[in-house]
Amino acid sequence: MIANVTINGLLPGPFDTDRLRGPVSKLDADKRGITVDQLLAERAKLNPAGRFGDPEEFGLACAFLCAPRRASSPTEHLLDGGAYPGTL
Repeated sequence: MIANVTINGLLPGPFDTDRLRGPVSKLDADKRGITVDQLLAERAKLNPAGRFGDPEEFGLACAFLCAPRRASSPTEHLLDGGAYPGTL
């Protein structure tokens, strides 16, 4: 039997990272004749928060979940700017 194990899931939506600005976004922007920044601005507006997540926000959520005084029950946390249309 395993005891004292907590499983937490972080479920991120789009975050402003190098991956988001990578080759796929470049190809999409080129096909449409716009810049990557213009493409990403359009995509950010589609998120209910009106922006992409900041990597620091993700790190802070991770730090919170790893804190020794945090509740020990398993949890899942959406970090998607409100994009998921329901609850878990």
